[in-house]
Amino acid sequence: MNAFEQALDWLGRPGRWSWTDPAGIPYRTVEHLGFSALSLLVAAALAVPSALLLAHFRRGAFLASSAVNIGRAIPSFGLIILFWYLASRWGVGTSFWPLLLALVALALPPLFSNTYAGVVSLEPDAVDAARGIGHTERQIMLRIELPLALPVVLAGARVAFLQLVATVAIGAIVNDGGGLGRFIVDGFAQGAGGYGEILAGGLAVIVLALVCEGVFALLERFAVPRGLILSRRTTLTTRPA
Repeated sequence: MNAFEQALDWLGRPGRWSWTDPAGIPYRTVEHLGFSALSLLVAAALAVPSALLLAHFRRGAFLASSAVNIGRAIPSFGLIILFWYLASRWGVGTSFWPLLLALVALALPPLFSNTYAGVVSLEPDAVDAARGIGHTERQIMLRIELPLALPVVLAGARVAFLQLVATVAIGAIVNDGGGLGRFIVDGFAQGAGGYGEILAGGLAVIVLALVCEGVFALLERFAVPRGLILSRRTTLTTRPA
């Protein structure tokens, strides 16, 4: 059988669509999304408040630009192996923490840089008006700057989450779970007989990434007023480089 026939045969096996069997695609999909969502939440809790604070006081521009460059340069697989090696040397569990730390490190740069850029690019008139009516600096950050920068922040979250979805699959090499990537790793371990499982696992990761992209697009559409999205896009596209 060729790879496509093997994939169809693999997809039709008993328990393949079970929510409770670790060999089931739904089970691994939930595991995959759980790891990705947890990593995004931890990264957002670290990156968004710090970027908001620095951008409000117009500090850390170099840090923001460096975050973009670091995010492009960091090799995902290298980070996973590094944290796995450190965890094994320090006697920490290697099935959870190495992958989580690597994913958080990968999600930090786009979240930090987009939050910083979204706040810095705001028109100063809105902030000055808020100060004029007696808002404190904390109120300005939470009630004015963060809501206005939300479209850019969500764009950074979308980029980060899609990167996490792709990287969790790689993490199956060092993680007992690994989500949908477990099928790819197990397929490689079988040699020629596992081509169908590799193909099916790869297609599952692609479909999951496309679905997540669509969900984030809907989230941006319904979480942010349309007028705000259009005004922010107009501001960002017309601002001089």
